[in-house]
Amino acid sequence: MYRYRDLTSEQRAELIEQRRTRGYPPHSPPHLAHEGCRYLLTAACYEHKCHLALDSRRQEMLNRLFETLVKHGIELRAWVVLPNHYHLLAYVPDFTVLGRLFGSVHGSTAYQWNREDHVSGRKVWYRYADRAIRSERHYFTTLNYIHFNPVKHRWVEAPYEWSQTSVHWYLEYYGREWLRALWVQYPVRDYGRHWDWDQP
Repeated sequence: MYRYRDLTSEQRAELIEQRRTRGYPPHSPPHLAHEGCRYLLTAACYEHKCHLALDSRRQEMLNRLFETLVKHGIELRAWVVLPNHYHLLAYVPDFTVLGRLFGSVHGSTAYQWNREDHVSGRKVWYRYADRAIRSERHYFTTLNYIHFNPVKHRWVEAPYEWSQTSVHWYLEYYGREWLRALWVQYPVRDYGRHWDWDQP
């Protein structure tokens, strides 16, 4: 996300030109619209600072995401909120509303938390990113990735130890054996390292 800072001026110019050639904005992540599609949606705190270190803030963030997104017909299928970022697996019937909805949630939480922390003008959020889900394998591997994320980032030793995650919902409705079978059938491995970019 912050690789741009380490590039030379020539490398920056080349990267911007590549993005323009592909029709992407010069610096923001591309948001390619696929109406009525499933997406992995990710947002991170600016410079990955832990503005959601408190359990109460993570729960508040989750509540706001549910209230805002579900009201606009977006179905959250999996979620995890961590101290410095969150992931959602969602069905998005109208992709064009995402930017406005994330802007609303991020703007209001940044304002509130800056007031609570007695700071002004602090940038809390970085842009959100999306990845369209391309197959059943991609979908279930993404679900496993979301549930494993607190372990991956070493916040806990087991997914069930984290509070703000949908793993508890799946555990209640489908059971531990179903989750284990899903993990075996759709292992995470190198998720996020481009393996999923060209999945059918």
